[in-house]
Amino acid sequence: MGSTPRKVRTAIVGLGFGAEFIPIHQRHPHAELVAICQRSRDKLDELGKAHGVERRYESYADLLKDKEIDAVHINSPIPDHAAMSIQALEAGKHVMCTVPMATSVDDCRTIVELSAKTGLKYMMAETVVYAREFLFIKQLANAGELGQIQFVQASHQQDMDGWPNYWPGLPPMHYATHCVGPCLALERKDALEVSCFGSGRIREELVGKYGSPFAIESAHMKLKDSDVVARVIRSLFDTARQYRESFDVYGSKQSFEWQLCEGEEPVLHTAKRPEPEIPAHVTVPDFAHLLPEPIRCFTTGGVYDADEHQHLSFTQGGGHGGSHPHLVHEFVTALVEGRDPYPNARQSANWTCTGLLAHESAMAGGVIKKLPEWSFSS
Repeated sequence: MGSTPRKVRTAIVGLGFGAEFIPIHQRHPHAELVAICQRSRDKLDELGKAHGVERRYESYADLLKDKEIDAVHINSPIPDHAAMSIQALEAGKHVMCTVPMATSVDDCRTIVELSAKTGLKYMMAETVVYAREFLFIKQLANAGELGQIQFVQASHQQDMDGWPNYWPGLPPMHYATHCVGPCLALERKDALEVSCFGSGRIREELVGKYGSPFAIESAHMKLKDSDVVARVIRSLFDTARQYRESFDVYGSKQSFEWQLCEGEEPVLHTAKRPEPEIPAHVTVPDFAHLLPEPIRCFTTGGVYDADEHQHLSFTQGGGHGGSHPHLVHEFVTALVEGRDPYPNARQSANWTCTGLLAHESAMAGGVIKKLPEWSFSS
């Protein structure tokens, strides 16, 4: 696209969680935030005024008719992800959508096929694979410091009691990409097959929502073209646990274990040392140097810009391990360079379908479920 490519003209859809991305899109050197979209007019106008965004849509259908928009960043509720992504691709827009990709295997396939047919890019905005801890592990692995990767595991545990709408009783593995993603992203592998067991039982009033009885679902994944097996653990209700997204990697030379509780540091284990010296706490950097200077501040929570009289970040304190600016940068840069973002449509489908099929496996007593071939990236 030349040395001075035209900026990617983006629109943000959904301004709850999505509001945190407004200043990142605005300050990215290769992006131009054209519009925002929100059903609530009051909130739409409040955020539009605060951030100087003049083009505001209450109707998603109207936004998709806007020919000046190249790409949409979707932050809607989970049940809307697939339909809104499909509508955007059909309207000629590139898509970045928050997780998961969809709530059915069929919808995942539709998005994969549409992306391939249209040549438009799709990226699932999986935060964990751009979190500072994952980037640190990836750096160690790429440098050979972990040695041979022997096993990986991840967890996503959260108490969702009191959350409204579709959340009560949601099957744990229907929202599993935060733990599936890093297991597959470390060595850029696809899941080949999955087996999952359910454990415990949630309250009967929750079971009735989706017919899913399990308090915890734990799965093993076989990775394609790899001798590594991964384990993932997911819980949403009636399980006592502080919120945690974690990723552990066990290698022949070094192993990394995510911090057990918030406020602690992760542990790096080094082989062939005296036993007391094997583990050591490590401080993980923010990896802001990988980003353009104007958006580096968002890896640690952003700053207040006295000249523009606005906060440049909101409540996430750097956004899921500082991942938010990395997600925007990957998506925008991929569009500028004409390449697939990571994860692309097939990879996003593989990660999402792994969770969906894991729940099917749990409901069937742990039977092995094979991932569809159309979800393989190679």
